[in-house]
Amino acid sequence: MSNRASIAPEWLLHYEKQWARADVVAGLTAAAVVIPKALAYATIAGLPVQVGLYTACLPMIVYAFIGSSRALSVSTTTTLAILAANALGVTVANGDPQALAVANATLTMLVGIMLVAAAILRLGFVANFISEPVLVGFKAGVAIVIVVDQLPKLFGLHYPKGSFFHNVGAFVAGLPHLSSSTLALAVLTLAALVAFERFTPRAPAPLLVVAAAIAAVAAFNLRAHGVETVGAVPAGLPSWTKPDFALALKLWPDAMGIALMSFTESIAAARAFARNDEPAPDANRELLATGLANAGGALFGAMVSGGGTSQTAVNRQAGARTQLAGLVTALVALAVMLLFAPLMAMMPHATLAAVVVFYSIGLFSPAEFRAILKIRRTEFFWALTACAGVVLLGTLEGIVVAIVVSLFALAHQVSNPPVYALKRIPGTNVFRRASSRHPDDEAFPGLLLLRPEGRIFFANAQRVAEKIRPLVRDSDAKIVVLDLSRVFDLEYTALKMMIEAEARLAAGGTTLWLAGLNPGVLAAVRRSPLGDVLGETRMFYNLEHVLMKYEEIVSRNGDDAAHR
Repeated sequence: MSNRASIAPEWLLHYEKQWARADVVAGLTAAAVVIPKALAYATIAGLPVQVGLYTACLPMIVYAFIGSSRALSVSTTTTLAILAANALGVTVANGDPQALAVANATLTMLVGIMLVAAAILRLGFVANFISEPVLVGFKAGVAIVIVVDQLPKLFGLHYPKGSFFHNVGAFVAGLPHLSSSTLALAVLTLAALVAFERFTPRAPAPLLVVAAAIAAVAAFNLRAHGVETVGAVPAGLPSWTKPDFALALKLWPDAMGIALMSFTESIAAARAFARNDEPAPDANRELLATGLANAGGALFGAMVSGGGTSQTAVNRQAGARTQLAGLVTALVALAVMLLFAPLMAMMPHATLAAVVVFYSIGLFSPAEFRAILKIRRTEFFWALTACAGVVLLGTLEGIVVAIVVSLFALAHQVSNPPVYALKRIPGTNVFRRASSRHPDDEAFPGLLLLRPEGRIFFANAQRVAEKIRPLVRDSDAKIVVLDLSRVFDLEYTALKMMIEAEARLAAGGTTLWLAGLNPGVLAAVRRSPLGDVLGETRMFYNLEHVLMKYEEIVSRNGDDAAHR
């Protein structure tokens, strides 16, 4: 490999000139969405709005040269912002700007370090431990929390924040004191966003509504009517911010949760918007890219970052072909820092809150809940549990609940594999689960066909045995066949259980046969005492082979032979 190939990103090495126009247009379009949203998300986290600009710049640049997804747009998201708000709010309770900047740099650096460490350890598979129903519930909970958190800004209210129910109660109690001007501006902003979404979905709606709100503040002196604005925004490049690792002991649990969610959201968005003619996103490389994006951004005032689904969708729909689009978005953010920062001072909090609410509501999808319920009631319960965990316990605790629920779901499925009694469809060699819906399926006197499914090991071997016993007892069979064609692994505990089962069956005058063993399972059985007991004569290629042997015995010795 040449030195150039070793240091240049893959997309740059194979860049085609005809992609440039599409990438530039996509980058400019995405910037119109990313920048206003990043400003709004910074306020969610309790940080100055300029932090949103920093987060839309440096992390995007770092990711463009390291990440594996060509369309992923990396800045920050609603989920990451609310998680950061929880962490920073506890760490810097007095809201001191300097202390907040240091705590933010420390938190973001910790997230980056954790993601890079995970990449080195090749832990990309961890994203698969959060099931889709649990992720649906988690995002729904985050949407509820964010909306409740933004209500005071929409209505022009002020009250100390607390738990979810405290905030709801404080909001209701404060309604008589709302600011009508602030509420009117928020409603107009939401109406404009809805109109753009419905009639011109390709328009840079956040940029247009924010620009209109700034113009309205200036033209109608809305600050004199109680509309609060962002205030002075420092122009220029971000200053160097040194993390304080003395805060690491306090922030690391939050950082771990944020790192997990950053990676989960990033890899999900990267996979969702990958084209068939592009390299598939690599999970471990995504860990490295998002980790370095966070670590680099931490030193220059950025908040925690990751790939956002909505902004990635805009980037891809606008025609992005490579990470050059992300670089264009970052350059626009840089231009805003240097040239347009004074305009940010007149940006109304109500408008930013409306932007946050509008895009956060999309995280709550009743259609996804209905789809889950339609397919599987148990997983619907898992989604509700994750949602309730976020709302009632907090977002970080909600991540823990989501992971625990996912692992519990996995453990439940693994520990409870199905075991079916089989019958044959008449006139075919197809065997299926015995059911009253198929009364004409063929059974065979004295022969019981059973099919367990999945891996059988120490955690579920006893459960499989418990399912088999009543089927054997109720069948009065003299030959029990275990079809292992859908068992991909059989470990020591399961083999020991089968040895004991064979002995019990033999003592009762019943013979055990095995069928459909894959090479690995067959080798394990042959190495165990069970292989010596069964020999080659009681292990078969498949159920057809079993029936050939059974019919041979019956035809040679009569029906009673099958009972011996």
